[in-house]
Amino acid sequence: MSTKRLGFFSRLLDDVPAGERYRLATEQIVHAERHGFNTAWVAQHHFHRDEGGLPSPLPFLSFVAARTTRIRLGTGIIILPMEDPVRLAEDTAVLDLLSNGRLEIGLGTGATPESFLAFGIEKADRNEVFNRNYARLLEAWRGAALGHDENRLYPDGGSLEQRIWQATFSAAGAERIGQAGSGLMLSRTQPRSADQPWQTLPDIQHPIVDAYLANLPAGIAPRILGSRSLFVADTREEALKYAEIGLNRVLDRFIANGHHVPDRSLPALIRSFDVHVGTPDDVIASLSADSVLERATDVVFQVHSVDPPHALILRSLELTAQQVAPTLGWTGGQTSPVLKVAGGQR
Repeated sequence: MSTKRLGFFSRLLDDVPAGERYRLATEQIVHAERHGFNTAWVAQHHFHRDEGGLPSPLPFLSFVAARTTRIRLGTGIIILPMEDPVRLAEDTAVLDLLSNGRLEIGLGTGATPESFLAFGIEKADRNEVFNRNYARLLEAWRGAALGHDENRLYPDGGSLEQRIWQATFSAAGAERIGQAGSGLMLSRTQPRSADQPWQTLPDIQHPIVDAYLANLPAGIAPRILGSRSLFVADTREEALKYAEIGLNRVLDRFIANGHHVPDRSLPALIRSFDVHVGTPDDVIASLSADSVLERATDVVFQVHSVDPPHALILRSLELTAQQVAPTLGWTGGQTSPVLKVAGGQR
C-alpha cells in the first residue's frame, strides 16, 4: 500500500460575475478543508472567462489562505513564460510566509496562442522563455545576487524549490521534469489519436510516469499528481443530467484541441473525456480501474468538465470525502489525511 494526499482542483467556471466566482471557489476550498482534503489547486488562465477566469492565482490564494488553516494551496499551473521570474519569486515567498508554508508551485509553458501575443511572446518560443525564466526563478529563491550584489530575495525562498510541480502531456516532458527533480503533474484527460480512439488514459500516462521515474535523480522522492474529473451525486440520474449538459458545452473545444470523439452519445463523451461520474459506487468502480492512480502520490479531483451548480460541487466534495475516498483506503483528519491505493511503481 502507498499513502497519497487527496486534493480538490477548482476551475472557477460558475456562470456568475468574476467576484462571485472567486467567492464561490473560496467556499469550495474551505468546504474541502472542512472535510479533510489535503490540497486545493487553482489554474491560471488569461483573458478567457470560459476556460478558467483566474489570471492571478497568487492574490486569490492569499485570500484563501486567510480563510483556511491546514489545507495546502497549489497553482496548477502558473504560465511561467508570461511571468517576470523575480517578481514571481517575491510573490511566492511572501504568500508562503503568510500561509505558514502551505504553498505548492505548479508551473507550465501554457498553450493558448492568442494569450502569448498579449505578453509579447510567440507561442513557438514558449519553451525557450520557460527555461530562461525557470533558471532565473531558481536563482532568486536560492539567494543569488539579482543585478547587484546587495539585491537578494527578501523574504528568502525557503524550501519553495522543493515544492515545484511541472505539467506535461509527453514522455519527453516527463524526462525533463524528472531530471529537474520536480513533481510531475498528469492531466485529467489527453487527446487520443484517430487510429486509437479507445486508448485508455492509463495507456497514455504510464509511459509518462515511467520516463519521469527513470530520470529522477537518486535520493529524490517521486511526486506524481494524478488529476481526474470526478462528479459524485446522490443519484445516477442527477449526475448524468449535469454530465450531459457540461460535456456537450465543451465538446467543440475538446475537438479543436485534438480529441477524437467517435460519437456524441453521453457514454462516449464520458469515456472519451475520462470523466468519473455517478453515485459513490459508480465512481469507486471507475476509479478502481485507473491503474495510474496506483502510482500517484497525490490524487486531485475536479468537477470540470461537468461543472455542476455550486451546491452540487459542495455535495460532491462531501460524498468524495465521506464515501469514495474511504472505500479506497483514505483516512481523513486534521493533521495528515492520506489516501491508500493498492499498488505502486510498476
